Amino acid sequence: MFDAGHFAGKTVLVTGASGFIGAHLCRRLGELGSEVHGVSRSPQTGGRVDRWWQVQLDDEPATRTLIGDLRPDIIFHLASFVSGKRDLSCVSTALHGNLLSTVNLLTGAAEYGQPRVVLTGSLEEPEGEIDSAVPVSPYAAAKGAASLYGRLFYALYGVPVVTARLFMVYGPDQKDRSKLVPYVILSLLKGESPKLMSGTREVDWVYVDDVVDAYLALASKPGIEGQAIDVGSGELTAVRDVVGQLFGIVSPGALPEFGGVADRPLERVRVADTARSFGLAGWRPSTPLADGLRKTVDWYRHHTSADQ
Repeated sequence: MFDAGHFAGKTVLVTGASGFIGAHLCRRLGELGSEVHGVSRSPQTGGRVDRWWQVQLDDEPATRTLIGDLRPDIIFHLASFVSGKRDLSCVSTALHGNLLSTVNLLTGAAEYGQPRVVLTGSLEEPEGEIDSAVPVSPYAAAKGAASLYGRLFYALYGVPVVTARLFMVYGPDQKDRSKLVPYVILSLLKGESPKLMSGTREVDWVYVDDVVDAYLALASKPGIEGQAIDVGSGELTAVRDVVGQLFGIVSPGALPEFGGVADRPLERVRVADTARSFGLAGWRPSTPLADGLRKTVDWYRHHTSADQ
């Protein structure tokens, strides 16, 4: 899927390195022989990171200084404000966390060495003609704009940018325990009934190890600069069905409560074009949903105390 030797000895900057996907990616990069530099808003230590940098990426001078001092060969930009809430209060946070941070990184990359930049897009982004595309949330609007800036920086300034358009990522050690898969697993393991929306929404679920493989493919594959590439399974599975599979694996005494939380408006149903992803980047997912869910449950069984 990717050239493992491409990463040996490379200086790699990972924003959001302490997050769910970032931690898995840093671990793999370390195994491949990269010098891994992690960026986080708060102080960090440990992990598979050779050096931590505490930088607010919406601070343009600080971000440009970071890139100028480090001169990375590759930048993986995973840091993000991740919330699908439709609240007005999310507008400014999404703007700073998802758009300004991306523009600042791209500006630094354009000025200092033009490293390969892999941005993180989202299935929530609007698609189609600009005048008819409607974002479903402040997060989606900021992510869509960030992807546009990535294309701009490639077309106008020659920065080798690729965007990984992520679908619904799940797997072991997901930091945000309020996300569906960890929330349901932890509730069931404690014998509690998870309170859920209707569960009718169909989602493209993709396992975190497959996502890491996709990032590595996008960072090393030549000729795909300027592209946004889907990172998903290529299959839709309703939330109810995923919860049912988790219920079957855990075999708890409690039952899920569908309809206990109101559905969000304007939910996007979208499936990854994995044929295009394979054609462009040589990447396709390899973990069936049932296997990925079982691995995830096993991880939480062995890493969660009874009172969590």
